[in-house]
Order: sequence, then C-alpha cells, then structure tokens
Amino acid sequence: MAKQAQPKEIKLICGLGNPGPEYARTRHSAGFATVDALAERSHVSYWKSQAGCEMADAKLRAGGELHEVILAKPQSYMNTSGGPLSKLMRELRISPQEILVVHDEVDLPVGTIRVKWGGGLNAHNGLRSIADKLGTRDFARLRFGIGRPPGKMSVADYALRQLKGSFLDEFEVTAQDAASACEKCLERGVLWCQDNIR
Repeated sequence: MAKQAQPKEIKLICGLGNPGPEYARTRHSAGFATVDALAERSHVSYWKSQAGCEMADAKLRAGGELHEVILAKPQSYMNTSGGPLSKLMRELRISPQEILVVHDEVDLPVGTIRVKWGGGLNAHNGLRSIADKLGTRDFARLRFGIGRPPGKMSVADYALRQLKGSFLDEFEVTAQDAASACEKCLERGVLWCQDNIR
C-alpha cells in the first residue's frame, strides 16, 4: 500500500458549493460561504474566472503573519467540482498536498467544524470528484457540520433547501467559525488542527 503523503503549507483554499443564487443560502454551499467569509476578512475586491473556477488572491492574517493564498469556488456543480479544481491546480502548479477543501458534512452536528487529512470520502460526491481527478485522497478537508435531516426528509432536500431566520443566522456563524479554522490551518498546519480543533 502506498505511503500516505504529508500535508504541506496551504496555498489554495477551495470551497465547495453549487453556483447560482438559488443555491447561495443552502447548506450544500457551506464551502462557498466559508470562502466568501475569508474573502471579506482579507478585503478581496476582485474575483476572476479561471479554469472553470471563480478565484481570488487573498492575504490572510493568521498568527500575526500575512499568508498569501488563493481562494477558489469551482463553478461546475458540486458533483463535478474536481474538474475545474484540478485544472486550476495544474495551471497554478499547486499540488494536492497544498490545498484545503471546505465542504458540508452531514455526519457532524450543526455548527461543528473538523479538520481532516486524507482518508475516506464519506459518500460526499464533491470529495469523490476531487479525489478521482487528482488521483489521490491525500488532501486536507475542512468539514462544516450541517447535521442530518429531520424525520424522513432526504439528504438532498435538506442540503439544498434555502435557509431562513435562525437557521440562516446559525449557518453564517458557522461559516465564520470555519473561516477562522482555515486561518488556523495556515498558522499551525493541518495536522495540528486535525488534533486540536474540537
């Protein structure tokens, strides 16, 4: 069995979601919401389209230092996000060990944030697409807990439902927490965050 690669310094933070206003305030676009929070913190004023992604150069302050990173939002749908992301990484010469992918996670309670290096894909189609296109599962993930749907509601309906009121407020607070966790990954590294963000 191939030895697992080790994470390197993060150069690109990729948020997963679905493009378009009808998906903007849905749990499935947790990654987009987190990247948007990071863009706001670093006063990003310009996004450009490259390789099928919306991308921006950001300077994030973490641990008293400025870290230059690329923020990316693949503009294909979630299930095919690996295509645009892998193309962007090739163009920018960024390796899988230098990315942090932010995604929604039904197996974590609402509001919970976890950092994970490599491992399984947990039936997440966005992660599966990325792993397939990169040819490896050795990349960092930031898991944004959205919880399980209530009653007999399907996961798809739950993840794609527009959020309102207190549900939207809670989601936006978690996006800020997730953005802070991304900054901590820049400051302390992915493996430290995997063990310490609880």
